[in-house]
Amino acid sequence: MKQSDFELERGRSRSHNALPLQRSDMPMDYLVSLGNYTSGRTIRIPENLGPTQSLQGFDLTYRNIIDYIVRITYRIWETNDREVEYIGECYSPDSQVFDDYGLQLGNQKIIADTQHTTAAFPDIVLDAEEVIWAGNDQIGFHTSHITRISGTNKGLSRYGNATGKTVNFFVIANCVALQNDIFLEHVLYNTSAMLQQLGIDPWEEAAKLAQNPPAGWPRSQDNWDQLRSVTSPAIPISQAEPILGFDPDAFARETHHNVWNGDLSAIINSYAENLFFEGATERTFSGRTAYRNYVNELRSVFHDLQLQVDEVYWMGNELDGWLISTRWSAEGTHLGDGIYQSPTGRTCQLWGITQWQVLNGVIQKEWQLFNELDLMMQILAA
Repeated sequence: MKQSDFELERGRSRSHNALPLQRSDMPMDYLVSLGNYTSGRTIRIPENLGPTQSLQGFDLTYRNIIDYIVRITYRIWETNDREVEYIGECYSPDSQVFDDYGLQLGNQKIIADTQHTTAAFPDIVLDAEEVIWAGNDQIGFHTSHITRISGTNKGLSRYGNATGKTVNFFVIANCVALQNDIFLEHVLYNTSAMLQQLGIDPWEEAAKLAQNPPAGWPRSQDNWDQLRSVTSPAIPISQAEPILGFDPDAFARETHHNVWNGDLSAIINSYAENLFFEGATERTFSGRTAYRNYVNELRSVFHDLQLQVDEVYWMGNELDGWLISTRWSAEGTHLGDGIYQSPTGRTCQLWGITQWQVLNGVIQKEWQLFNELDLMMQILAA
């Protein structure tokens, strides 16, 4: 089947012809995985660069999609020469990046933002902690990349003068790449965590930003709709291609729907008793009870919260376990007292990315980020 025929058969999603994934696009083992690439995270970049994978149209230096993601990040951010301009070679000129604030367009915006950040944190390190991938070089690779950022604030930043403080926080970037170009990205920078570590009150900074908004904020209704729908299949994989046994797509959708739309009893069946959790704004805890308290903390503020799952992809199998990436979005009315100040009655937009380690149908570890600083800005602008 020709690629053009394939696209017509599968149907196009809304951004740059990014195609929604099918079950057959999910890797069933960990041959090409970050764990294998880094020998269990004992090294960052191996000498042999990992197994060879078909990468039609990609720079010949890359061996597989993990190698591509890890080494473009290192090349841009950490090499002695800081090849920030290389972004122009691995992000398309009309790339679309949905971030904490809104929609950013084009690779020149990414280059400018990266130059700003490297000047503010000249010793910055971006260490890959996980990459969940799916797809291929014909329809595009979808990657969900957890990166641990560390560095010392030695230069002027958009948040003020140099503080001399060291930061260490994680981000999650979900990208779609084809022929060496990332052309679509959903990224959550965990900015509220960085601000706290710099000694800046996130609420005070949110108030400043709401008065003097960054590019893309507030997002339009069209941008919000596109953020939610892009790469989302018309019919969930679990319904379009049902299977017997454990289904990562059905599990991710049902768990998110039940837990975040009010059925907290689902936590008992879906989460390990000794669950590890790391989330936005330096939230770290363990156990089901702490997770239930976290969900209640958010839902007590947004009583009518309605969450939807926008995209799910995964790696693995029953024996080795699963790595699952879920991108989700929600709307809710700011009606309750709690962690987000006094109720304003404003309808707010939340969106996030969650990564799970799942074994025997139970979530062992969860990393979750959502647009918390943006949420504060929405509340303060009410």
